[in-house]
Amino acid sequence: MNSPVSARFASALPGKILLAVDQSVASQHAVAYASHIVAAGGIIRLVSIVENPRTLVPAGSLVRSALQAARDELLRDAHEALARAADVLAGHGIQVEKEAIDLAARGGDVVHALIDAADAWQPDLIVTGAHQHHGLLRWVEGAVSAPLARLSPCPILIVPATGNADAYALPRHILFAVDGSDQATQALRYGVRFSTPDTSLRAIYVVDRAVRLSDLVPIDVLEDAFVDEGTRALAAAGPLLRVASGRSNVELVRTERTGDDVAHAIVREAASWQANMIVMGTHGRRGMVRWMLGSVAERVAHITPVPLLLVHGRHT
Repeated sequence: MNSPVSARFASALPGKILLAVDQSVASQHAVAYASHIVAAGGIIRLVSIVENPRTLVPAGSLVRSALQAARDELLRDAHEALARAADVLAGHGIQVEKEAIDLAARGGDVVHALIDAADAWQPDLIVTGAHQHHGLLRWVEGAVSAPLARLSPCPILIVPATGNADAYALPRHILFAVDGSDQATQALRYGVRFSTPDTSLRAIYVVDRAVRLSDLVPIDVLEDAFVDEGTRALAAAGPLLRVASGRSNVELVRTERTGDDVAHAIVREAASWQANMIVMGTHGRRGMVRWMLGSVAERVAHITPVPLLLVHGRHT
């Protein structure tokens, strides 16, 4: 069952989750995580995409009978993944729907098939795995999660294959990466929905000391500007966190001078703080240097061992 939280906080959890599944470890972890973050009495729609075997092999390398056999195998895999996920969700008080989308019949690609499914069903949240599956059914990977995050009509939670799926529950430590933008603030407001009064919340602003714009602006002036902006961003984030939880803090984090970047700094902080979720906006900007316009968020998605919640600026 869901973690014991008050009705107020349980009601803030998403009531409709579109959960993309396949047979990968990442997908299994995504199912385990989703089972704990859906509202009591909520509904999870399981969607498995059946890729067109013609797009997986060189043209002309398979005869029609072989193509049909490959398609049948992919269909079996999809239905097995749906059944396995439904079994995991059984007993959690969750309504479950299942759908296999056959790209050989409908055309298109994995990303747009999922986007179409979300547009039609209007979920509160999309949950998907993050790492590549090495069989024929190979769609839970960065090549899918990154464009899916950009195009998603709702917030998306990307769950990596690393970590212990049995430990996934309502997050106990949530890390917010903020950049002073309205979009990052909106992501923070959405992310605190997954907290209780006992959840530890932390907002960080990364001062990118590795940035080299000295041909235009002296590096010390640029760094001072980042520190000023970060201080203001964290001052604004602090009260929002304190309203949601009695355990919150904010901190300026700095990258190393060389061989480092904002994405790695965020992931490092999440790991050292033992975060159960990272929350980022995807259309923010940071003064002279933009770092949450997608590129940083996508890099975090590729390297994080921690589930990553991406919230578009249009979502609150």
